[in-house]
Amino acid sequence: MSDQIKNQAEQTFKNHLSCLTEGRITDWINLFAENAVMEVPYSPKAFPNRIEGREGLYEYMKDIPKLFKIEYKNIHFHPTAEPNLVIVEFECTGKVLTTNKPYDQKYISVITLNNDGKIVKYVDYWNPVVALEALGMG
Repeated sequence: MSDQIKNQAEQTFKNHLSCLTEGRITDWINLFAENAVMEVPYSPKAFPNRIEGREGLYEYMKDIPKLFKIEYKNIHFHPTAEPNLVIVEFECTGKVLTTNKPYDQKYISVITLNNDGKIVKYVDYWNPVVALEALGMG
């Protein structure tokens, strides 16, 4: 049973990336529980480092398809003892549409899902310097 839960959790993460790549923010938000929290520990000062609830997540992400055209690659899931916990390294390549600058980022994400397969906590580690330079803010 735990393998099934782990597979579902990893598939939810893959769906998360697909939704972002395709600009489907409404579908993306439905992957999260109502009380979900996203933390971005290294977020630049211009951006929040904690976003709470689906409504907050939607507000934070709704304009991403207008800002970025990216694809994700090199997805590597790390084994965990808890089937509802996903630790994953991955990369993206693409560009910022408003600046036409490249956006090539490396990520490590730690995601916790509830028993319904919804994301309850998403901790996202990425390099803020890369983001600021691509957005023309660095």
